[in-house]
Amino acid sequence: MRLVFAGTPDFAAEALKALIAAGHTLVGVYSQPDRPAGRGRKLQPSPVKQVALDHDIPVFQPETLKTPEAQQELASLEPEVMVVAAYGLILPKAVLDIPEHGCLNIHASLLPRWRGAAPIQRAIAAGDAETGITIMQMDEGLDTGAMLLKSITPINADDTGGSLHDRLAELGGKAIVKALELLAKGELAGEAQNDSQACYASKLSKTEGHIDWQADATDIERLIRAFNPWPGTYTDLGDQRIRIHEAEVLGTQSGKSPGTVLLRDRNGIDITCGKGTLRITRLQLPGSRAQSVNDLINGGKELLMPGQELR
Repeated sequence: MRLVFAGTPDFAAEALKALIAAGHTLVGVYSQPDRPAGRGRKLQPSPVKQVALDHDIPVFQPETLKTPEAQQELASLEPEVMVVAAYGLILPKAVLDIPEHGCLNIHASLLPRWRGAAPIQRAIAAGDAETGITIMQMDEGLDTGAMLLKSITPINADDTGGSLHDRLAELGGKAIVKALELLAKGELAGEAQNDSQACYASKLSKTEGHIDWQADATDIERLIRAFNPWPGTYTDLGDQRIRIHEAEVLGTQSGKSPGTVLLRDRNGIDITCGKGTLRITRLQLPGSRAQSVNDLINGGKELLMPGQELR
């Protein structure tokens, strides 16, 4: 089919690669403007733009799609379908109406659950047993359009935001290719979402990663996995900020105040929580790289000792 693709990060780049491999005609790729990155703060192309350049596909990077000029430019490409994945710009109704078959969105949740910007992390943090990809017919709402195709994956006990992101990115590529096959056959039918079952996956913030030791150890462990690798979770010991990369839940409960270090050995650092105990197994000290607790002890660091309190 004759497609325009709109996306920006790695998640979207995987879908673009899948569409190229499937033999679709990509007449244009839209991505957000280049952003400064790295120590030199040089402008860097998005992952989607880089894939497009590697395959000689024309790239468009308007600041907005709300202007008549941007809409005319898109219309001149005469797309049958516009595929959208984590683009980051609002598509006004005038844009949604341009492609012959409208705009199809690759969303990383099983809609109507987790509409919004951060469905992958929110699903892990909430303890969901499964998630997936929903191919959706875009409308003017926020992830409210008709559901066209779903692909499900379990959320494993060791899944992080990073591992689930990568699995869903691959699943999204396969799902959009399948959806377009069905569309070409006239077999792609939409199902309206039940708004009463909807919940919102708000954008992540770094401050959310500050661990509240009053919480249940299970909830804290899920948050650590959900926010790994970004935005990360952390706790404070005095004036030192310690980042937590991996942890596990213990069934024991102590009478100590939440946040108190109970034990430190080569297996981990046990911290009492509002309910249960959390064992930290991998962490990062200020100015250092992430390391196991075993490496921390080998390094002779007298930190996170029994009796110390985290905030």
